[in-house]
Amino acid sequence: MESGPLLVVDGANVVGSRPDGWWRDRAGAAARLRDALASVGEAGVPPELPPPVRVVLVVEGAARHVTSVPGVEVVSAPGSGDDTVVELVAAAPQRRRVVVTADRELRERVTALGAEVRGPRWLGR
Repeated sequence: MESGPLLVVDGANVVGSRPDGWWRDRAGAAARLRDALASVGEAGVPPELPPPVRVVLVVEGAARHVTSVPGVEVVSAPGSGDDTVVELVAAAPQRRRVVVTADRELRERVTALGAEVRGPRWLGR
């Protein structure tokens, strides 16, 4: 049984929360987010999420071909990114699960499974 927290990031939602031109290069924006998350596995998100953390970035659509890097597992959603996030949360009931999204419906779905939810700005701290 894995004991560290699981951090699941709703890639499309987090990328879309910043008006930085992401729509011109969705895959590039997802790759930048992935790279920004790379240190979270070892460092955590102090003080709320102590390390070690399993970091999973869920991507979909045009970002589907973004690959994993050390510290960040990238999961390409075969359909809805939200459904994939829910599946990841449901598959790890024994762990502390934190989902990063601003999507209200997704927030409801994962909290019903016992996950915690944080907004995209939480990652920027």
